[in-house]
Amino acid sequence: MAFNYLLDHFWESVYYFQLQKTKNDNDAEDITIQTFSKAFDKIHSFDENFQFKTWLIAISKNVYIDFLRKNHSSISIETTVEKEAEVLDIVDNSPSPEDKIITEQNLAKLLLDIKQLKPKYQQVIHLRFFQELSYREISEKIEEPINNVKVKLLRAKKLLAEIIRKSS
Repeated sequence: MAFNYLLDHFWESVYYFQLQKTKNDNDAEDITIQTFSKAFDKIHSFDENFQFKTWLIAISKNVYIDFLRKNHSSISIETTVEKEAEVLDIVDNSPSPEDKIITEQNLAKLLLDIKQLKPKYQQVIHLRFFQELSYREISEKIEEPINNVKVKLLRAKKLLAEIIRKSS
């Protein structure tokens, strides 16, 4: 629940910060996902003497620099097995309010609502809820770190819940 709160309250700040830098919706969204992924992974290092938003923006700046480096070189950064193991220990399987709204929907209507999401969000929703893949399996399938998968799935569920609320 705490991660939901942080995502709800700080997503737009980080996203619009990155949109100004990248001038590209997809890149800004990807960098924002990576920012929250890193922040959730390093939440224990947050110093309460500073504002959380400032800390997030600092992480976001570093992710942006990594993004620029990655786009200017052919080197890709892989998540270590140890880091992935750490992430798996923090799995929260309790249904969120968004999960409850989603499961209450008629399947045909739900499929139409899912089609309103961006393709990358459609993909993680499909893999997780229709193919019932684990975070690790999704991570391998889309070739992204597990933390990114978790944040992307959390964001997809929030956007889908908003679509469902508006169309009800």
